[in-house]
Amino acid sequence: MRLPAWLGQHLAALRALLVLTVLLGFAYPLAFVALGRVPGLADNAAGSLVTAGSSLIGQSFTDADGNPVPRYFQSRPSAAGDGYDPTSTGASNLGPESVVDTLSADPEEAAPSLLSQVCARSLAIGELEGVDGSRPYCTPDGVGAVLAVFHRDGLTGPVTRAVSVNQTGTPFLPTYQGVPVEPAQPGQDYRAQGGVITPIRGTAPSHPVIPPDAVTASGSGLDPHISPAYANLQAPRVARERGLPLDRVHELIAEHTAGRALGFLGDPTVNVLQLNSALDGKS
Repeated sequence: MRLPAWLGQHLAALRALLVLTVLLGFAYPLAFVALGRVPGLADNAAGSLVTAGSSLIGQSFTDADGNPVPRYFQSRPSAAGDGYDPTSTGASNLGPESVVDTLSADPEEAAPSLLSQVCARSLAIGELEGVDGSRPYCTPDGVGAVLAVFHRDGLTGPVTRAVSVNQTGTPFLPTYQGVPVEPAQPGQDYRAQGGVITPIRGTAPSHPVIPPDAVTASGSGLDPHISPAYANLQAPRVARERGLPLDRVHELIAEHTAGRALGFLGDPTVNVLQLNSALDGKS
């Protein structure tokens, strides 16, 4: 007996549903579960969990007030939520042209530029590690050394006015090309008023002591690694706080340093969580 066309279509659809359910609802997930049990992949598939978290996701080693705990190596900054929040992963979306702070008496409206964030972080790390935290284009008090320069003829001609756009107190320069430098006033857009935004390099060394990864967040905000240069910069403090020989701390850094991917991609990295966990086992 020939089935009606509409019934045949429904039966074909039902068969397709059953086949796809078996393939995609059972076989496909089970295949990947099995793949996740393959030696070498099992740890990553399970989240690379360790006693104090996951070795794949960074974390802060700070006290309740957000201050670095001196006995631990510090991670790189994070722009993910309040720091290393997997539910808010992401970067700040600030780029090289972010050099002017948003100044406001209302803390909710005020926002530092990327340059000022880098300057402040470098200064703080310099104080923590007892090294020179100065960087080009940064003021001694840790903000971007940037002027809004006004010229008589718009973009050219003698300078008629100069404003330190990231400082409301005493400017980092007393004068610029013979003109007194003014402090900024919150809420003013000096660029819109005709000022030419002019970063001032200053006298900081071309190659700062504080490495770039110590003052910039990763694109995901979850990076658990730092550079060997940043780890070695922190080594004297950690050794002193833990009462360990400095050579032993350097050995632990070397043991937890991963080389370039495939031998040529990226740079060597140090997993901060694993390094700190190893230190806790040695202290």
